[in-house]
Amino acid sequence: MKISTKSIHIGGEPNFKNSGDVVVPIHLSSTFARERVNQPTAGYEYSRTGNPTRKALERNLAALENGRYAFAYSSGLAAETNALFLLKQGDHIVVIDDVYGGTRRLFTQVFSKFGLNFSFIDFSGDKINILNETINKKTKMIWLESPTNPLLKVLDIEKIAQIGRKCRLITVVDNTFATPIYQRPLELGADIVLHSTTKYLNGHSDSVGGAIVVKDKKLASKLLYLQNAIGAVLSPFDSYLLLRGLKTLTIRMQKHSDNAHKVVKFLQSNTHIKKINYPGFSGMVSFELDLNLRQSIRFLESLKLIHIAESLGAVESLVEHPATMTHASIPYGERIKIGLHDGLIRLSVGLEDVNDLIQDLRQALQQCVS
Repeated sequence: MKISTKSIHIGGEPNFKNSGDVVVPIHLSSTFARERVNQPTAGYEYSRTGNPTRKALERNLAALENGRYAFAYSSGLAAETNALFLLKQGDHIVVIDDVYGGTRRLFTQVFSKFGLNFSFIDFSGDKINILNETINKKTKMIWLESPTNPLLKVLDIEKIAQIGRKCRLITVVDNTFATPIYQRPLELGADIVLHSTTKYLNGHSDSVGGAIVVKDKKLASKLLYLQNAIGAVLSPFDSYLLLRGLKTLTIRMQKHSDNAHKVVKFLQSNTHIKKINYPGFSGMVSFELDLNLRQSIRFLESLKLIHIAESLGAVESLVEHPATMTHASIPYGERIKIGLHDGLIRLSVGLEDVNDLIQDLRQALQQCVS
C-alpha cells in the first residue's frame, strides 16, 4: 500500500460484524464492561489503558511511519515526556541545539531537576563528528529534529542513527515538520519517531496531540507501560479528529510545499530579507529580516491574511516571532548563539491561494519600512 492509501484505510476498516462504519466511531466510554472477571471485552478495560478509537489511530500512525507500534498522547510534550521516562537519574542526552523552545524548556527546567543531563550542540551537516566528542559513558539518547525548529536545518538521520547504534544509544527523531510524507526516520535507523500531531498530521488547528512510533517490541512494551502509568493519553474525540485529518495528509503536504516554493521565490526578491531558511519540502519557511526588533514586530502586525499565532502545519497560514513567542523561554545569549536573532520570522505556509499570501507579505514588508 502507498502512503496516501494507508492514510485513508489503515485503522479505518469497516467492521462488518457490527454496523460497517466507513468512519471509525468515537468511543466515548471511559470504561468497558466484561462478562467474566478475568476476561476484558475485546481487550478493553479502561480508556486510559486502551480505547478503540485511539487504537485505530495508533494503527494508522504506525503504518504511515512504517513502524510496528504507535502511541498517541494528549500533546507533543506529553509524548516527549513519555520518551524521557525511558531513562533514569544520571543519564545524559545529546540534543540538537536548534529545537522547539518548549522542548528545551521541558529538558532544562523540568527533567534536569530529576537528574537527567543535557548537552545542546549543533551536529548538523559537517559538524556531525562533534557527536562522538560529546557522547560519554552516561549518554543514553540522541535527540534531534529534522528539519529543526525554527532554523530548518536538515540533519543526516542515517549517519546519526549509525553513531547511536554503535554507542548503544536510543536515537529519537521529531518528525513533525517533515511528516512521513517526506521522511520516515525508522527506515533510516532511528529508534523512536515523535510527532506533535497538533501540526501537519491533524492539519486543521482544532486538536492538540502527540505521538510516538517505534519498531522494536521491547521498546514498545516499555512505552505501553508508561503511556498507561503516566496517563497523558489522547482523547477519543481528538483521536477521531486526527484520523480525519490524516486522510488528506498527502494532498495537503503537496499543496503546502507548492505554496512554500512560490513564497520563497518572492522572498528572495525582497531587499529587506537577509536570509531565508527553507529545506525544499513541507510548508515551513523561516527568514531573517534586515530590520530592527520594532520593525520586525511591525511587519508581523501589518499582515492581514496571515495570522500571528503559535503552532504551524494548518490549512491557514500562520506566522510567529520565535524570539518573543515560541522560543522566548531561551535566554538571550543562548538564542543568539544558536542563531535565533530578533529579526527571525517563522512562517507556516498554508493552503490559501499563493498569490493572496504573497500580496499580504508584500504589503506588510512595505508597511514596516515606511
